Amino acid sequence: MMQIAQLEFDREMVERAYDRWAPIYDLVFGGVFSKGRRAAILATNSIGGRVLEVGVGTGISLPQYAPNLRVFGTDISEAMLGKAKARVAELGLKNIEGLAVMDAEKLEFPDNSFDVVMAQYVVTAVPNPEAALNEFARVLRPGGEIILLSRVSADAGMRRFIEQWLQPVVRQLGWRSEFAWSRYAQWAAGAHGVELVERRPVPPLGHFSLIRFRKAA
Repeated sequence: MMQIAQLEFDREMVERAYDRWAPIYDLVFGGVFSKGRRAAILATNSIGGRVLEVGVGTGISLPQYAPNLRVFGTDISEAMLGKAKARVAELGLKNIEGLAVMDAEKLEFPDNSFDVVMAQYVVTAVPNPEAALNEFARVLRPGGEIILLSRVSADAGMRRFIEQWLQPVVRQLGWRSEFAWSRYAQWAAGAHGVELVERRPVPPLGHFSLIRFRKAA
C-alpha cells in the first residue's frame, strides 16, 4: 500500500497542485493553521541563527521570524514562491537571505548549513517523506533542530481505514491523508543522529502536531 501511494504521489503532481493553490492559499489556510504556525515560529525564534524553511509557500510565516534570524525559503511551486517574493519586497524583510524553487528531497545546500530546518505541512506533501527528512537532517548543523508542523494519522483502527480510503481524493489536492507516527519513530531510530525533543498536538482538530528533533552535537 505504501509503495503504491508513493509511486502515484509524484513531484509534478504536487507542483501542479500548489500552483493551483497559490492564489487562495492564505485565504483558505492562513487562519486555520495560525496557532500551529505561531508555535513553530516561537520555537524557531528561541533557537536563533540561520533558518531554512522548506515549503515556504506564499511566505506567510516570514514576517513572524525574529529580525536577528537569517532565513532562506524554498518551495516546489514557482507560483507560491512568487507570492513569497512579493511579500518580502512589500514588507521590506531584510533578514530573508533568499527564496528558491527546490525539491525538499534534494536540497541544494552543503551539509551542516542551518541551525533550524523548519517544515510546515510538508512531510505529508512530498512523494518520499523519509527522503525529505533525511535531507533536513543532512543540512542541519549538530545541535540544531528540525521543527515540523504535520498531520499525524492513526496507526490502526477505523480512523486509519478512513484515512487510507480518502487518500486517492486528497492526493489530487497535493497531500496525503495517511502518515502515522510510527513512520516518524522508525525514521528517528535510524542512523540519523537525531532525537525527539517535543511532540504536541496543535489545532485544528488535534490531528496535527508540532514535532521537534535535535541533531546530536
